[in-house]
Amino acid sequence: MSRAPSPAALSPEAQGHLAMLAFSALVAGSFSFGARIANDIDPLALTFLRFVLASVVIGALVAATGGLRRVHLAAPWRYAILGALFGSYFVFMFEGLKTAPPVSTAAVFTLIPVMAAGFGWLFLRQILTARMALALAIGAAGALWVIFRADLTALLAFEIGHGEAVYFVGCIAHAAYAALVAKLNRGEPALVFTFGMLIAGSLVLAVASAPATAATAWLDLPLRVWATILYLSVFASAASFVLLQFASLRLPAAKVMAYTYVTPSWVILWEIALGAGVPPARMSVGVALTIAALLLLLKSSAQNAARR
Repeated sequence: MSRAPSPAALSPEAQGHLAMLAFSALVAGSFSFGARIANDIDPLALTFLRFVLASVVIGALVAATGGLRRVHLAAPWRYAILGALFGSYFVFMFEGLKTAPPVSTAAVFTLIPVMAAGFGWLFLRQILTARMALALAIGAAGALWVIFRADLTALLAFEIGHGEAVYFVGCIAHAAYAALVAKLNRGEPALVFTFGMLIAGSLVLAVASAPATAATAWLDLPLRVWATILYLSVFASAASFVLLQFASLRLPAAKVMAYTYVTPSWVILWEIALGAGVPPARMSVGVALTIAALLLLLKSSAQNAARR
């Protein structure tokens, strides 16, 4: 009986794909778990605590790898801008999850590559290939189908839910963050740069969330809130970043970005596992389109690599 190959026996590219599958699954979990505590704690207080805990975990990794001496203190405003953008993303995410279903918010998440492409042109003058633009358009169409609950009338009337609209604002901040990371980085390693962003974001959130943090009865929070905060800080933040960095060293950027589109599928599996049931079958059309966008982006990246 043959055994499955160990991760060490796989090619670097295959290891990268496994890492991104794990990354997308962990990120998807934040939608399902976050929706279950969104009304139990203020989004600002939650995000502040998440940033502080993630800073501790990432800081420990940076210290263990000797990276603290590589933190550039020049132009600290860079970290403040990025921290404020990334913090805003999470605040709007949990505010949106108060009313929007996890699968719908995950579909909004898949619009980030389209917006990131726009910010990439604005800040870095990056140009999309025709195939990549087609893939993004297909993924966006699938996302919209899920966001509007597979209701063509609602889609044509553009009757978007309040939670999805709130989260969309956060996704704009996330897309801007993705483009600005490349523009503002001055040679710092990714782990070190993220640590600086988390510290600055924690400071910004400490001020913005002060009233909400002070008003939160921390000792009275249900156990599920603390369990979710732990998941968000360790798995959906620290662990997912390590996986993303691992994959980025083994896969082209287009392939890494493509895994955004598998998030709604993972959320559906999370929801089934958590007992929420299966979404309406008609919504599967939108999910299928996001998967098609994933495959198209992967194929485009592979063809580009072959030409080189």
